[in-house]
Amino acid sequence: MDQVKTTVNLPDELLRAAQELARRDRTTLKELIETGLRTVLKQRAGESTFVLKDASVEGNGVQPAFRGMRWEQIRDAIYQRST
Repeated sequence: MDQVKTTVNLPDELLRAAQELARRDRTTLKELIETGLRTVLKQRAGESTFVLKDASVEGNGVQPAFRGMRWEQIRDAIYQRST
């Protein structure tokens, strides 16, 4: 694999945090940056393997008293806010 050297300007706090993480994980800053960049490129290309678990529940839908209400009205009723 061909490699190219480049310079990247990072905020000091970000660089320090990355260096600390690399030390904690016993890896190099180069490997950490490479992994992060590959992850972002994969996510932005739509190739993410993350799948949100179906956490829906069975039920009878909205209670009759709340049918036709906007979400804001339902939320206010839940938290007993007056509109």
